[in-house]
Amino acid sequence: MTAEALPAELRRAIVQIARTPRLLVACDYDGTLAPIVENPDEARPMTESVGALRSLAGLHETTTAVISGRALRDLATLSRLPAEVHLVGSHGSEFDIGFVHALDDEAKTLHRRLETELERITDDTAGVQLEIKPASIAVHTRRAEADVAERVNEQVRQGPCTWDGVQVTEGKAVIELAVVQTDKGRALDVLRHQVGATAAVFVGDDVTDEKAFARLSGPDLGVKVGDGETLAGFRIVDPVQVGMVLAFLLEERRNWLYGEQAPPIERLTMLASERSVALLTPDARLTWLCHPEPDSAAVFADLLGGPSAGHFSITPERGGLPLGQRYLPGTMNVETRWSGLLVTDYLDHYAFAHRTDLVRVVSGTAPAVVEFAPRPEFAQVQVRLIPSADGLRVLGTSDPVSLRAPGVAWEITSDGMHDTARAVVTPTADAPIVLELRCGTNDLDPHEVPEEERRARAAAYWSEWLDGLTLPPVEKDLVARSALTLRGLCHNETGAIMAAATTSLPEEIGGIRNWDYRYCWLRDGAMTAKALVSVGSTAEAERFLGWLHGVLTTLPGPELLHPLYTIAGTTLPAEAVIDTLPGYAGSRPVRVGNLANQQVQLDVFGPVVDLVAALSEARGKLTDDDWRMVNAMAEAVARRWHEPDHGIWEERHRPRHHVYSKVMCWLTIDRAVKLAEAYGREVDPTWPGLRDEIAHDVLTNGWNDEVRSFTTAYDGTDLDAATLLIGMVGLLDPTDERFHATVTATEAELRSGSTVYRYHRDDGLPGDEGGFHLCAAWMIEAYLLTGRRTEAEDLFAQIVDAAGPTGLLPEEYDPIAERSLGNHPQAYSHLGLIRCAQLLSE
Repeated sequence: MTAEALPAELRRAIVQIARTPRLLVACDYDGTLAPIVENPDEARPMTESVGALRSLAGLHETTTAVISGRALRDLATLSRLPAEVHLVGSHGSEFDIGFVHALDDEAKTLHRRLETELERITDDTAGVQLEIKPASIAVHTRRAEADVAERVNEQVRQGPCTWDGVQVTEGKAVIELAVVQTDKGRALDVLRHQVGATAAVFVGDDVTDEKAFARLSGPDLGVKVGDGETLAGFRIVDPVQVGMVLAFLLEERRNWLYGEQAPPIERLTMLASERSVALLTPDARLTWLCHPEPDSAAVFADLLGGPSAGHFSITPERGGLPLGQRYLPGTMNVETRWSGLLVTDYLDHYAFAHRTDLVRVVSGTAPAVVEFAPRPEFAQVQVRLIPSADGLRVLGTSDPVSLRAPGVAWEITSDGMHDTARAVVTPTADAPIVLELRCGTNDLDPHEVPEEERRARAAAYWSEWLDGLTLPPVEKDLVARSALTLRGLCHNETGAIMAAATTSLPEEIGGIRNWDYRYCWLRDGAMTAKALVSVGSTAEAERFLGWLHGVLTTLPGPELLHPLYTIAGTTLPAEAVIDTLPGYAGSRPVRVGNLANQQVQLDVFGPVVDLVAALSEARGKLTDDDWRMVNAMAEAVARRWHEPDHGIWEERHRPRHHVYSKVMCWLTIDRAVKLAEAYGREVDPTWPGLRDEIAHDVLTNGWNDEVRSFTTAYDGTDLDAATLLIGMVGLLDPTDERFHATVTATEAELRSGSTVYRYHRDDGLPGDEGGFHLCAAWMIEAYLLTGRRTEAEDLFAQIVDAAGPTGLLPEEYDPIAERSLGNHPQAYSHLGLIRCAQLLSE
């Protein structure tokens, strides 16, 4: 039997409580873990329940316990439960971690008096058994004749039960008399307090378990085994179903905590269209997709929560690993191949506005298993799947979702909250299976354009764009993939450019440095657009500057620009945590929104003006709109350059006078002056003096004789890879010995083998992070500027080696664990790779 035999509402409740941060799972023994038997000494626990309890105890932030009326020593001997499972005996008066109550002399005397009287009452009564425990005595009458049991019970109730200091607990065919205050509810509270549980599960069958059920509240879950009145919220039949409850809880808890073997980040492959992005695992599982925009809530969040958070999978029925995955050359169409089976995926560029259409084509001759498990709003809303001859409709979402799959026969199951559809399909050489995911509509009608034509059209969209670029000869194919990736992060309708396609992919596995990068940072967007201009595509820069013009119209002054905005150009909502998702490989919390939205980052103006300069040079003119943008950025710098800020890395502590931020303020004014001179515009008379003032400030206060380097900020000796920009943008001549010294110091302090860290200072957050590919790219450029080409080539080769099999790079690399980290794919990493390839090709 499987969990499907459990009531649907109970399954739903288990799914929810499995996602609590710190879980306590407690059970009664007799009648719950072990069936009721005539001889209590032969009550053995169900193997399935013991295995599930033990496995639950081994999970992170999960505690299991058995709370029984039996004496602790007898419970331990009989249950043979592993040491990972806490044992509580005598209704809570005995803990395996020590007595909660020490018996004083008065209690010991009362215990001896009880033992004497109960032995007198039960003397020569067949089938009646006394169980002597350290703090109580139990009178068992299960094996006695009914009249004998009734006579003994009545004598006990009329006699010792009435004595002062005696606490009475009656259960099934047992009366227990304790000399200390005990009950299972208080025992549950003690355990909850000791482990700091945020929610508790209690499963029991006896009337003595009602005191534990009475202590449950809020997110807690109570399950009654068998008949009888109860305070528990749910009921199951017998100990066999207890095993099913624990096994289902284990599965959900394990998936929530760790997911299913999270694929290496760099092996995830991005699909893209003009308005959407999605991620595939190496075995063709759709693991990430947001709708209606890439910064909206996820419809499929398997990447951050395992299968229960939503996935769309296609695998061979016979199993086996794929032979490989690749992009079709020059496109964002992806093929995943097994022997006898090929899955081709692409996002449709020409879908209607506010639609996200993903097409999956299953071809070959081998049968394939399709699982469709949409979980809108990060799996926080209940959904139902309604099948029809043409596919499936998803009910329960604010925005309609459907899957066109004509002729596919679906088997639909439910975990109590969400439906999942499964089907086995068999393509033929002449008839592939076409599955069309349509977010934003319930329409299941045939598409007016044949699938093969749509696939070719999607491929041509990318390949024709790529054919218009000028790419360097060094690592030309990888540069082409980087350019396509950057283009895929551009939102065509608004002009916004995402920093990355994902949220909360960790900077440390299991750590808390998990951020939402699905938004448009002014800095990242400008740098991405400039990289695309450098390879010959200007349309993205035009649209990005148009988007920024729109943002500026909402502000009283350009100096009030936030560092980042939504794709729509609005300010971000408050940063929030989705505590029902366990995160990639158990890395929590999962965040949406970004607190950096509220920071002061004075470097953002420089990359914007630098982009305008590059765009103007590429097209041979400076437009009036772009000149107004330059003036706005220069105005912002003039008003605020002297202030401290939070810097490029958005550290969540007090602002500092960051050298990089000052350099970018200098860059703003420098490029503004040069643009005016090059295109016959009037130079603001204050700009040349301001440029010199900022440069003098940086060169005076940013250099530190003690460490022989320009430092992170004016107030310390710590180093920062971003400070290398002082020579790369021209504020300091690259031949200056201070720049050479800064490169050497940064290399010694921050480079580790194949990568370069941002910094090593305490940034106020626990845990570590990997080295940044962007910082390694800056180091390569700095090597070249200081005549160290061999080192530059070697480090570039190591960045290339870190790319995934389809050519994508996330944000960071851990040289110790030799694994990728951070959100993926990351614009910074790909624009850095393009820049390095260009420089090495010169």
